[in-house]
Amino acid sequence: MTEIHTSVPTPAEQFPESVPLTAEHLLTNRRIEPTSGWRRLVYQLSGGRIIPSESAAELERRTLIAQAQTPVASGHHRIAVMSLKGGVGKTTTTAALGNTLASLRGDRVIAIDANPDRGTLGIKVKSETAATIRTLLAEAPHIVRYADARAFTSQSSARLEVLASDTDPAVSEAFNAEDYRTVANLIERYYSICITDCGTGLLHGAMGATLELADQIVLVTMVAVDGASSAAATLDWLTAHGHGHLVRNAIVVLNAVEPKSHVDVDLLERHFAGRCRTVVRVPFDPHLKEGAEVDLARLRPTTRGAYLRLAAAAGQAFSQRTDRSK
Repeated sequence: MTEIHTSVPTPAEQFPESVPLTAEHLLTNRRIEPTSGWRRLVYQLSGGRIIPSESAAELERRTLIAQAQTPVASGHHRIAVMSLKGGVGKTTTTAALGNTLASLRGDRVIAIDANPDRGTLGIKVKSETAATIRTLLAEAPHIVRYADARAFTSQSSARLEVLASDTDPAVSEAFNAEDYRTVANLIERYYSICITDCGTGLLHGAMGATLELADQIVLVTMVAVDGASSAAATLDWLTAHGHGHLVRNAIVVLNAVEPKSHVDVDLLERHFAGRCRTVVRVPFDPHLKEGAEVDLARLRPTTRGAYLRLAAAAGQAFSQRTDRSK
């Protein structure tokens, strides 16, 4: 008698691979409506019946937005924006990065001014309060809910909140490492992302605590010999003082890049790309040159795209779980 062997079908054989049963695939009205260009024209002329495939640029943009929207795995993420040399656009980068993240995310994003001298982060957003980081410190024991903290910040149209520094340099000089830790621990309770606009020095009181608590850094430099040298020296100093992990995970911003330059921008990018996680070029933009409030809507499309790439690069680190005990 011949023995008959029957095989039990595997799950893959029982349920062959098919289109995922999600709303995006099943509902015909969930396809993304084109917003511009010839795809938008075809969509309109067809009465919405024809939706051409997305271009490579649109697909890239969607990918960058998704990276910027990465949930913060540890509950709170600290970004330190720094530069050893002044006048390179560090504060503007802080505001533009913060605005971009806040405009794309549903959680709370705040930027704080930790300059030991008179900081200018407060003028990058329309002022809603005269309160400063110093007044918040004085009232810290009484801040027990988000509404209490919100009373000390100003908010941009993109939903970025800004905690300004004192306008009196003599007062703001007293802002030390312990003060920064107090503010950082308070901010952590009510915000998912905190972007710190650091001072230009590496040895002032608050900088040690800023680097100690930072999850990642954004190093800003101009496309110039002195700026590039200062940025490289900053990386050297960080590595020599136990912050090599921040250097390896750093984002370097080549700021205000002109269409024509006598500086080899490609060489600069290769240098920093070899030392850090990524390099982002931000083109020169007339709106940012004004030195006033940063309004994303007034930026050139290429500049907005650069800040989206910066926000996406920062977002790639949000999924990392951080030891919040430090």
